[in-house]
Amino acid sequence: MDRYQNGRLKNKCALLIGATSGIGQTCAEMFAQQGARVVVAGRRIAEGEAVAQSIVAAGGDAAFQVCDVTEPESVEEAVRQTVGRLGQLDILLNNAGGSGKADGPVTTASLDEFWNKMRVDHFGTFLTLRFAIPEMVKSGGGSVINMVSMAGFGNLTGGRSAYASSKAAVMNLTRSTAHAFAKDRVRVNAIAPATVGTDRIKKMMADRPDVKVALATQQFGLIEPEDVAYAALFLASDESRMITGHILPIDAGSFAD
Repeated sequence: MDRYQNGRLKNKCALLIGATSGIGQTCAEMFAQQGARVVVAGRRIAEGEAVAQSIVAAGGDAAFQVCDVTEPESVEEAVRQTVGRLGQLDILLNNAGGSGKADGPVTTASLDEFWNKMRVDHFGTFLTLRFAIPEMVKSGGGSVINMVSMAGFGNLTGGRSAYASSKAAVMNLTRSTAHAFAKDRVRVNAIAPATVGTDRIKKMMADRPDVKVALATQQFGLIEPEDVAYAALFLASDESRMITGHILPIDAGSFAD
């Protein structure tokens, strides 16, 4: 029990959007292990409740909150419920995203897929920032971690134009928001992983050549969700209190010559 009370995030209150599986779930578990009180948020109720219950069973403090990042009322309610339960908001993780099955080069990508990516990734992040940051300001500051991708830098093999453009948009939203709220001691950063070995990605490897090609550039191999969660833990903690407006790549050696 002591490790849940004396960790690097002791007395911190965190809302994790898109934390019902994969990277978000791993971050929620790690944050709780480091002493944070966490709210796991997402659209999948059964999965989200299971994540929260497993954290509680292990000695942490967690609850589930349904949240659809494409609906302003849902996001506003998720923030309201989080603050009502925890008393304040110190940490926000934005990890909602989709699969992008109909993506491709700009000449062939589905228009529905383009708007879906912009609605979930970009607009969804915009909404969570809109409603969460005022609560962080009331708390005297906080840390926002947006989950983007190496694709946002423009190095995505396979021409997934909708995905790449939505992630690039969130990168610039990260920087502009960091500048706007630095005076309030609200830090806003992003993490840009290359290919991460979540269950969803591992299933995609069998029939998605673009995933295999992208993975081949990673000299360290497949990134694990824990690798991303450790970076999120650093950005959530006071150890990074002088860092804002940055995009942290986790590329597994993709750019190492």
